[in-house]
Amino acid sequence: MEKNQFTVLNDDGVEKTFDVLFTFDNDETKKSYVIYTDNTVDGNGNVEVYASIYDPKDPHSKLEEIKTEKEWKIIETILSSIQEEIGLAFLYSYMISPTDINNNTPIEIEIKEGTSTKQISNILKDKKLIRSKYVFLIETKLMGNKNLKAGTYSLNKSMSMNEIIDIIDGGKVNSNDVTITFKEGQRLVKYAELVDKYTDNSKEDFIGISRDTNYLKELINKYWFLTDDILKKDIYYPLEGYLYPDTYNFNKNDSVETIIEKLLDEEEQKLNKYKSTIIKKPHYYITMASIIEIEGTNLENRKMIAGIFENRLKANMNLGSDVTTYYAFNKDLSESLDSYYFNTKNPYNTRASDMGGKMPIGPICNPSLVSIEASINPTNNNYYFFVADKNRKIYYTRTQEEHNRKIAELKASGDWLW
Repeated sequence: MEKNQFTVLNDDGVEKTFDVLFTFDNDETKKSYVIYTDNTVDGNGNVEVYASIYDPKDPHSKLEEIKTEKEWKIIETILSSIQEEIGLAFLYSYMISPTDINNNTPIEIEIKEGTSTKQISNILKDKKLIRSKYVFLIETKLMGNKNLKAGTYSLNKSMSMNEIIDIIDGGKVNSNDVTITFKEGQRLVKYAELVDKYTDNSKEDFIGISRDTNYLKELINKYWFLTDDILKKDIYYPLEGYLYPDTYNFNKNDSVETIIEKLLDEEEQKLNKYKSTIIKKPHYYITMASIIEIEGTNLENRKMIAGIFENRLKANMNLGSDVTTYYAFNKDLSESLDSYYFNTKNPYNTRASDMGGKMPIGPICNPSLVSIEASINPTNNNYYFFVADKNRKIYYTRTQEEHNRKIAELKASGDWLW
């Protein structure tokens, strides 16, 4: 490793050669470390610098990732002392300098809550705002373990790495930035109300655009999980169920289309790993997920409920889900419904007599990823009924008689939900 270059095996087992900047051993950790760079420079002069643990006895060994805070402190100390040497000082100064000193065109980046410093470095590198994501990690530590904050930032390539770190550390977000949390289990109408509250768009604009047939056809062409099922005439809100619940950063001037597509982008990212399973009938899985989102409380019981619903569909029974009735008649779950509503025919109302073996026409809320996973992987069981008590504990039964008996028990004990 004392040579100017070394070769290691990457994850694919292919040898790759790097230029060594310097190496050192540490008596405290009993490990050897190498600071190195790959031998490529792109059109913007971007150079990657790496720090790793290595085995000096084996020049072809795989490098080990530095994971502990203690070891990063060692790297910081070494870098700080070696910066006095002209060669490395020049290289390090270059690495933290602006990527394009004459380009002050604004570049907007979004940092979500919970984004790690490493993930932030990837975002900045992808936008060509920094030369090296590894030097960025080192520099944030040398500057005092900066607390980089979530938000939407307007940066540019004429900024140095230190300026960028200071801006994100200070939370100097755009004055028009807003953060909106869309919760799982909420309906599209609630999402529209939040957009109305926090942006320059109205509730009516959001709902209107989300129902626009031409726009919906564009979205169907763009997103693999959106199908012509959402265009059925009896669907209340075509994008219901497909807007991924999460916390997002927006500019309050963002258009409805921008907001909708940001949520759809997140939905796509979450669904991609299930694509091969659900691509033939995504509307079914999202609809099922939206029902068990409200009926259940966690992954385990939602999978059980999904299995029960599948049993009922196979037996040509209606799902008998009260929450679909509430959606069908635009009622809040805190309201009371009588037999009139439960018996009234509606393509969403799975309590109605004409819904034997049928799913509701579409989703009834925007479900969490947990519910989507449960809809994809239901638990096989022999139950056909379930009921929850006032503490949300769920009881499963096989027959109508058993189901009725359980309800009577809950009422007698004062645990009946209603």
